[in-house]
Amino acid sequence: MVRAQARMEARLMLRNGEQLLLAIVIPVIVLVGGVAAAGRLGSTFEGHAPVDLLTPGVLALAVMSTAFTSVAIATGFERRYGVIKLLGSSPLPRHGLLLGKVLALLNVVALQLVVLVVVALALGWEPSLADPVPTVLGVLLSVALGTAAFASLGLLVAGALRAEATLALANLVYLLLMAGGGVVLPTSTYGAAGGLIQWLPSGALGEAMRSALVHADIDGRSLLVLAAWAALGTLLTARTFRWE
Repeated sequence: MVRAQARMEARLMLRNGEQLLLAIVIPVIVLVGGVAAAGRLGSTFEGHAPVDLLTPGVLALAVMSTAFTSVAIATGFERRYGVIKLLGSSPLPRHGLLLGKVLALLNVVALQLVVLVVVALALGWEPSLADPVPTVLGVLLSVALGTAAFASLGLLVAGALRAEATLALANLVYLLLMAGGGVVLPTSTYGAAGGLIQWLPSGALGEAMRSALVHADIDGRSLLVLAAWAALGTLLTARTFRWE
């Protein structure tokens, strides 16, 4: 039942034009546009080629767009139209419904990452493979904890607000974090505000991905920040989520 629910959730996410735009198109535009702009200006980031530093950030952005914005919007409208209430009365238990959403989310995130990696390699990306073990482990932990943190926060918003308010807030938060949340660019580029931004889930996810793919290192502090946000979001969602 969980596998069937996950397949259905994944199909619905990919058939929705707005969610597909958030999931794949916007991250690709940010990556290609950022690399092109940096190339015209002849600039580098912390001594690295623009594509090498932007790619981990855009991969983090893709995780955030699906795990937070898409989940929040889809769940908000499912509550509005009574879909979640009907599913809650089906043989599928509530934890199975949530598990199906998580599995569908991971499938869509995997598709996003594959598309973005192909685009990045075409742009000349050279990930750090000097020590593949921390690189691979760091990426897997970053994606898993980032997905958990943002999905719990997305469900928190969707379970507490009306669908229209969820739509507006989820898109606003996405744009604000993309522009100033330390997800695409390193937190060090934000000056004095970087010390605060690194404690945001967006900043922690971006730093963890950059540590893994640029420095072949595991950023334990950022992973702990993501784990803390995931725990906090899960606790608040469990206490406030309304099924109808």
